[in-house]
Amino acid sequence: MTKYPMTVQGARALEEELAHLTKVVRPKLSQDIGTARELGDLKENAEYHAAREQQGMVEARIRDIEGRLQNAQVIDVTSIPHTGKVIFGTTVEIANVETDESVTYQIVGDDEADIKRGKLSVSSPIARALIAKEEGDVVTVKTPSGLVEYEIVEVRHL
Repeated sequence: MTKYPMTVQGARALEEELAHLTKVVRPKLSQDIGTARELGDLKENAEYHAAREQQGMVEARIRDIEGRLQNAQVIDVTSIPHTGKVIFGTTVEIANVETDESVTYQIVGDDEADIKRGKLSVSSPIARALIAKEEGDVVTVKTPSGLVEYEIVEVRHL
């Protein structure tokens, strides 16, 4: 079975969501279903049907999280010696060569990616261009608006 890379923070977030769903949400839904069942005829009981539908979505999410965690290869970048090379999990500051505008990204697994929070998917074009390069290297990234050159300013293991 294929393992997918995930940061320690990403795995922790999934574990916390799973614990919340199984220990808080699931019992509350069971209680809601029991309460709705007491209201009478199940055929026309909107509360019952809504709670059952919600329960189905929660159970699907629980299975999804369990599968993701089971297939995850958790990588703790802080335990890897710093070489200045961009690898999965590192935080990279890059500067646009033309505009000198800099931006910082952490390279994370596909499930963890959130560009607004500076988390860049390992399979994105920018991350693919950066992986295995070192501080000071200039990489060319193909973007919708054309080729853009970035210089790797700093690589951090956070």
